[in-house]
Amino acid sequence: MFNNLIESTSHAKEFRRRGSFLLFTTATYVVLFVVTGVISIYAYDAHLESQNTEWEITLMPLIPPEPPPATVPNTIHAAPTTDNSVTRSTRVGELIESASNPNKVPDHIGTVAPDVPPARPDSVLGAVNADPPTIGSSRGVPGGTGATPVVEISDPPPPPAAQDPKPAVPRVVRVSQTVLVSRAIYLPKPDYPLLAKQIKLEGSVNVQVFIDETGKVISAKAISGHPLLVAGAQRAATLARFSPTMIGDQAVKVSGVITYNFVLGN
Repeated sequence: MFNNLIESTSHAKEFRRRGSFLLFTTATYVVLFVVTGVISIYAYDAHLESQNTEWEITLMPLIPPEPPPATVPNTIHAAPTTDNSVTRSTRVGELIESASNPNKVPDHIGTVAPDVPPARPDSVLGAVNADPPTIGSSRGVPGGTGATPVVEISDPPPPPAAQDPKPAVPRVVRVSQTVLVSRAIYLPKPDYPLLAKQIKLEGSVNVQVFIDETGKVISAKAISGHPLLVAGAQRAATLARFSPTMIGDQAVKVSGVITYNFVLGN
């Protein structure tokens, strides 16, 4: 019994010692985590203070383009035409060689056109930039100065001959029944309807026909007549053929009326 009591007491002390150690270790870790978190917060605040939200914008100055150099036209004035003794060209200031001469290279290359035009082989220094008048052809005006341009005057070409206007050709030519029948190449007779024969029906049927340029009937329609007789008359008119109708050298369409008479024989 005493052995059990002594053993129970030693186990209780061991459990308390272990519990104290676990509690101390846990408290130590908690304190370390808290200290680490506080230090991290302070460090983050210090880093935020060093940030700057201002933008830096650099503007490049725009350099205006240089204005183009003023060009001076190389104008050469012709020498006064009243002075026939001028035989050489003159230049003011200096004689400038033409840039197209490959035998004389300029000392320096300029960017601005000179005021004085290039000199000719016979140019000399003078008061104005001038060249003597060129020698014209023998077609000049007698006694003239040579500065007047030669104008050739020729007779104007004759106007084109007036062409006779062609008469307008009508699209459809209407002809009489006599003319239409006279131009018929094939004009079949209509079939007499059996019912009309039984009732002894007689009469006339007028059929309006349209004929194309070749003489073929393209349309046939009865405009009068008994209904029993109309069908046979229209069928016969459709089968008819005519010679082409010409106006000048052009074939035209024709419109006319064909009359079919239905009569019973004795």
